[in-house]
Amino acid sequence: MSAIEAVISDFGGVLTTPLIGSFAAFQNETGIPVEALGRAMGGIAEREGEHPLFELERGRITEERFLSQLAEELTPELGHRPVLHRFAEIYFDALEPNEPMIDLMRDLRGRGYRMALLTNNIREWEPYWRAMLPVDEIFEIVVDSAFVGVRKPEPEIYEITLERLGGIAPERALFVDDVEVNCEAARELGMAAVHFRDNEQAVPEIEAALAG
Repeated sequence: MSAIEAVISDFGGVLTTPLIGSFAAFQNETGIPVEALGRAMGGIAEREGEHPLFELERGRITEERFLSQLAEELTPELGHRPVLHRFAEIYFDALEPNEPMIDLMRDLRGRGYRMALLTNNIREWEPYWRAMLPVDEIFEIVVDSAFVGVRKPEPEIYEITLERLGGIAPERALFVDDVEVNCEAARELGMAAVHFRDNEQAVPEIEAALAG
């Protein structure tokens, strides 16, 4: 193996199909434009000083509270209070496993790399996403933002992941994520990083990084 000893992968958008498809499905199912969701979350953030999705991903508010805030904020624009309780169900129904990347992660585990999953997620959504892939077969540790109180790209969540991998040095880790700012944060800590855009681009880049 190369100097890299551990691979840390994101979940949504890397081990699944792109997340934009889930938001499009929500729009199609409810008639609520994705842009309206963005405006509503922005309005809440401006009023309360914290983005509600980020607070949800840090586990500081419940999914129920998040959806209630969102419905209240959307009501003036839509002219009625929307029903949002099926958000997670619609979201995950539209997601599919990204089998080539899952196969690569399984292969890397078999090749002796330490494997970690690092996800910005929602506490109540854990049963949904864990049902999509053999998490515990591939990854020895899982760091979920909703359970540790910090989220990517905050440095602390990367440090927690490295610590749970036995205190591995950042230079010994390769991070894979579909959000560039999350990759930049990993690089600032000394980790190698691959910005996932599609399988054809990412798989060779991961293999090249591991080859050193």
